[in-house]
Amino acid sequence: MLVFWMWVFLLAALLFYPVSKLIWVISVRREQRKLKKELSEMELTAQKQRARFLAILLCFFFSVFYNIARLGFPTSG
Repeated sequence: MLVFWMWVFLLAALLFYPVSKLIWVISVRREQRKLKKELSEMELTAQKQRARFLAILLCFFFSVFYNIARLGFPTSG
């Protein structure tokens, strides 16, 4: 069971940076198109915080489901 969670957190950690950057770039470009202007530093920081939060959730759940598919559901015995 410990090995399962170790792999979950390892995969989630490795995926976090590229996923958060991808979400951030997509959201910034969408916001710039919608407002038809460049975003301020404060708006960019807010978008980065939202992207990081979404990336944490997305990476964790993807990692759990991926590891269940690869290693099987963890049991206590």
